[in-house]
Amino acid sequence: MADDNNLPAVIIHRLSDFQHPLPWPKHTIFNPIESSDPLYPVHRASARVLIVIPPSPLKAEHLDQYPSVECVVGTSAGVDHIDLAECRARNIRVTGAGSAFAEDGADYAIGLLLDVLRRVSAAHRFVRAGLWPVKDHFPLGNKLGEKRVGIVGLGNIGTLVAKRLEPFGCTIAYTSRNKKPQIPYAYYPTVLDLATNSDSLIICCALSNKTRHIINRDVLTALGKKGVIVNIGRGALVDEKELVKFLVEGELGGAGLDVFENEPEVPKELYMLDNVVLSPHRAVATPESFNNVMEVVIANITAFFLNKPLLSEIDLNDWC
Repeated sequence: MADDNNLPAVIIHRLSDFQHPLPWPKHTIFNPIESSDPLYPVHRASARVLIVIPPSPLKAEHLDQYPSVECVVGTSAGVDHIDLAECRARNIRVTGAGSAFAEDGADYAIGLLLDVLRRVSAAHRFVRAGLWPVKDHFPLGNKLGEKRVGIVGLGNIGTLVAKRLEPFGCTIAYTSRNKKPQIPYAYYPTVLDLATNSDSLIICCALSNKTRHIINRDVLTALGKKGVIVNIGRGALVDEKELVKFLVEGELGGAGLDVFENEPEVPKELYMLDNVVLSPHRAVATPESFNNVMEVVIANITAFFLNKPLLSEIDLNDWC
């Protein structure tokens, strides 16, 4: 496709060590150009659209390399790697993945919550270590049904998390940037209020300057010694040092963590805690979700070149 000069060029911006191939369909109305493509120097200055492959950062110095870009197309559930304020200052439109990752992310969040409460991974280790015939007794877990579950961020993923909790008979509440009209769940204006009225918190909001360390010492204290934290958003949404301290000292009931502040580094204090389930940032990652995001990317780029509304445009005024 890269030799078809009749199609508008779209630059793919990615870190050099992140070379996962993108499964482009045979027929699109644009020409994707990688930095390794011989035509890259020709199109870099004139391309109007930029595809960003996470976790590749897109900051002011990167945008300087693409002076004609009018639209940045994101390919991930979060956009914290993109300088949204800089994009707004340059009148560059930005799109996200929309609902492409929502179903798989929601499934994973429920899986982590169930694992922590019912001690599934801990039971697995107990049996594999040969302890069942020796100790006989394994601690009981807790049921999910009828628990009060607070959702931090009722967006695409958070909404589906709530729907998956309904059949368990959970009392569902949420906090978000704004109260959602016609949503039946209780709304709390702050995370602290939500934690005070919840047994577990599921964090699936986006990371921004406003939400960094939104889960802090006060929130963890309000959640209490039996409380459970599940994080499938971004590691920096949680004050990780405080979280580790609470877990090690028994001041929190447990945690299911798919994301961490300094990935791929994980606090070693968590390794031996049976009430903590760890995952390598894979909550939204399935072959099906990657196919979904490719469809969203292609739809956004096609809409841009046809001067139609973008499928999943981000309102930069809400973010910056």
